[in-house]
This record gives sequence, C-alpha cells and structure tokens, in this order.
Amino acid sequence: MPPRTLRKLLLTCLHLALFLSLSAFAVAADKYELKVVTDRPDALYKTGETAKFLISVLKNGEPDSGYSVEYFVDDFISGAADFPKGRLTLGKKPILSLPVTSDKPGFLRCVVKVGAPVNQTKIAGAGFSPQEIQLSQPVPADFDQFWADQKQQLAQIPMEAKLTPVKQKDAEVEAFDVQVDCAGGAPVSGYFGKPKDAKAKSLPAILWVHGAGVRSSSLANAVKGASNGMLSMDINAHGLPNGKPNQFYKDLADGKLKGYRQEGRESRETVYFRGMFLRLVRAIDFLTSQPEWDGKTVIVIGHSQGGGQALAAGGLDDRVTFIATGVPAICDHSGRAAGRINGWPKLVETGADGKPDPTQLEAAAYVDAVNFATRAKADAIMSVGFIDAVCPPSSCYAAYNQLKGNKQIINKPLMGHAAPADIQKAFFDAVLEHVEEQAKK
Repeated sequence: MPPRTLRKLLLTCLHLALFLSLSAFAVAADKYELKVVTDRPDALYKTGETAKFLISVLKNGEPDSGYSVEYFVDDFISGAADFPKGRLTLGKKPILSLPVTSDKPGFLRCVVKVGAPVNQTKIAGAGFSPQEIQLSQPVPADFDQFWADQKQQLAQIPMEAKLTPVKQKDAEVEAFDVQVDCAGGAPVSGYFGKPKDAKAKSLPAILWVHGAGVRSSSLANAVKGASNGMLSMDINAHGLPNGKPNQFYKDLADGKLKGYRQEGRESRETVYFRGMFLRLVRAIDFLTSQPEWDGKTVIVIGHSQGGGQALAAGGLDDRVTFIATGVPAICDHSGRAAGRINGWPKLVETGADGKPDPTQLEAAAYVDAVNFATRAKADAIMSVGFIDAVCPPSSCYAAYNQLKGNKQIINKPLMGHAAPADIQKAFFDAVLEHVEEQAKK
C-alpha cells in the first residue's frame, strides 16, 4: 500500500475513533436534577405545625450525596428575618430535611441553589392555614358609594356599539370586531362571537379579560365561547383597536402605556384601574343587551391581571354568576400594612421604614380585587401557585376567602405565575358545568 494511502487510512481511523469516543461520552453524560418539595403532597399545614422542605440532588435518577446546597426560607418578602438560611452539604443521607413553621396564616417558600455540576435553582412553597387569611385592612366605608357613583357616570353615556364583521374558520359562528362607548377614557374594544341563528333568550354570556401587557383582543377566545353555545366577548385591557400589527402594540407598551400599572395611583379618581373596571361593566351591558342572552348567566374569565378583573367584575356587577380567576393580580394592595407581601402590580410603594405610602394606600383600596371579592356573590373557581412571586399565594387567598358563592380552588404547590393547559381546561370545564346548572334553573 502506498505511504500516502496508508496515511489517509490512518487519519480516517483516528477520526472515526474520536467520533465514537465523543458519542459514547455524550450518551454517558450524567444527568442532574435538584428537587425541592414538602413532606406533604398538598403542601398545606395548620399554623403551628411543622412543615419540612425536602432537598435532594438526583444523579441519573438516583439520590446522590456530596453537593453543597445554598438555601433560604422567607415569606415572599426579600430580606425577611427569622427564617432558616445557610449552606449545607448533602451527606450520607442524600435528602436534606429543613423544618419550618409559621404562627400566622400565610405562605413560606424555600429557595435552593446548587452549583456545578448541577447548576440549578428550585423553589417550593408551603401554606399555613391559608383559609384563615383575612383582609389586610378594612374595606373603605364609602367603597360601595364610590362605585355606585362611578356606575352612575357610566350610565349617562349611551351604549353606542360599532360592530364590524370579521372572518374566522367556524362556519357556525358569527364574529365581529366591537367598540362600545364607555366612561374612563377609552371604549370597550373586543371581539364578539355568537352562534348563528340562535333563538332569543337562549344563550349564556361569557366575557374573557386579559392579563398584563398591551395587545389586541383575542378572536380565538370569542369564537371558542361561541362554538360552545355562548354569547362570547374577549376585550383587551386598554380599549385599543384590535388586529393591528405587533409593532403598534409594542410602541404603546414602550411609550404611552409603559407605566399604566402605577398610573394615577395617588387618587381613586385617577388610578388607571378605575377605567379598566368601568369597561368591564360596559362590556357586560353590551352582552346582556343582546336579544339572544338568556337573562340569567354571565361568566367572567381571566388569568393574572385578567383574574383580578374577573373578581372586580363579580363585585361590581350582580349580573355576574360565575367567576373564573387564575392566579389573580390586583389583590391585597395593602398587604404590607398587615406584614405580608402585596400582590401585583405593587401599586402601593413601601418606604425605607417598611411602611406603605399613605396616600397611595388610601387610593388603592378602591381598586383592590380583594375588596370587590367581599361583594361578589357569584360562584367561582380560582387557581393559585404556591411559589408565585408575581401574584403571591397569600394575596390570592385573601380574595378567595371573601367570596360568598360556591367556590373551589386549584392549589399548585410547585407552580409559579402561570396558566398551564390543565388549569385552562379545568376552568372551561367549570364554565360549561355552570352553564348546564344555570339551564336547569
């Protein structure tokens, strides 16, 4: 064999050997998983009981030892004292048991970090008698009168609606882009769908409301409700035109609406959520004015900011018969006044002394979804994530505990701020069940 051919053959063999070696290494690479859970699957305890956070590292699916674990426990308030924190090494027992307790209703979370080769951070939450979480401060004495006045102002504005037909794929549904005149600085803007050829007084109504951000209304939601035999309307949170290019909404989010969450928070008359909540009432006005409405069923459904809106709608408008509120925001603005974390959007600033701004605190009470929950008589379903730092579980339970109708809550001990598919399905199943029950009345 010529020397040049031999060299080529040797190089080919070396490359093949290197490839096989690297492939074998890739197959054999260790897989790590940091796990943090509680010693009870539901992560629920009574005040004074001891909960245990169980910390372990799995290597290729099996508990392993020798890892340095950094951890801290708090009540969702950064820098909270009197809770465990430190660094430990997983020893012969590869599961670290970290006992904690709380003498007041609320939630604790355990945040754990492990460095190389694991390089993961995980969080678990535990609830202590959350059904006993109460209002962080009393509902203002003139709360009802204030909102009665706001609705009276709304009633002075004729409900002029502009409907523009829009195309969609369901041949059994009619769909429209809708704008309805409203108080509060912007119209109701949404998509509206209804089954074709529906009889008068035959259909329940559902209103879909949005989480935080700036976007168009959802035609898909409007069609989904209509496909399931409802008058169905999805409205965006800001009364914006629908179906515009993404850049249109991005420009607003980066510009005029960038700080909407805290806009006008020094006064109940100017706080941004006042207008958002009036649009809820006007949207319900529109739905219940349709000749096909059954005269008895109104459902409001949303997650995060939409969950807060659903609670507000239930407290503002006694036509609402069912509230589906996922990880609700706009709750417990005054939480810090009671020594617990306040919910999104942290409407009330906390000073260096740890106390809430008194002017903002007073105004925020009139747009707190917890206070609307005290007035809501509708049936309800709520989801809550025990490690949700955006809408902390204590703020969600503060609202849930005030609801007066038949209610259920979906607890997710390892869920943060999310609306996963299983919760969305559970919510819509509950909506359909409510529709069925209403039809029997």
